[in-house]
Amino acid sequence: MSYIPKDAVTQAFKSNKGVLTPNQIIELDNENKFTKYGQLELIQTQTASSDSALNFTSIDESTYNVHFMTINNIDVSSDNADMNFRLYENGVLETASVYQFAYQQVFADGFVNDSKSTGQTFLRANSSIGNDTNETGQSYHYFYNLGDSTKYSFQTAHYLQLFSTATMFVGFGSGVLPQTSTVDGIQLFANSGTFSGTVSLYGIRSY
Repeated sequence: MSYIPKDAVTQAFKSNKGVLTPNQIIELDNENKFTKYGQLELIQTQTASSDSALNFTSIDESTYNVHFMTINNIDVSSDNADMNFRLYENGVLETASVYQFAYQQVFADGFVNDSKSTGQTFLRANSSIGNDTNETGQSYHYFYNLGDSTKYSFQTAHYLQLFSTATMFVGFGSGVLPQTSTVDGIQLFANSGTFSGTVSLYGIRSY
């Protein structure tokens, strides 16, 4: 390959030309122009404080085919509260009983429980969080195809919290919005009361 200086060509994501120096790579990376598939790129972090819901309505769905969300230290006001998702389709929140999911929950005392539905009004984020001191919820989630109007929107989940009886349990599984639509927003909400905590949404470079 012959040497092509960085300044001699237009550099863009998926189109890096020439032999680049380390400093040029750093510069392109800072400008979000250096191609690194699979990298996490922060879209938004929100901190809830006695909120009933958080809405992520600028998710760059035309840029990212895969989104990643982290939910940290969720404190709930109501004992045994669930944290759930609903999705926005072209700016309209889908609240009908159209979501499907299957999650398995394993408790520290050995009890195993399945949570499943073919006609629910939400996807699961966390389940049955206690409201005593240190009974918080944590989770991470992947979302697929949100911006693709020709495909269903899928979720995979892994969550962990202290149950309302102070028993630790974990949950994992998947959900789907089985409709071909452009999903351009994600809502996280408590099924009762309010919540506090930090939620971050990332995009994963895949194309």
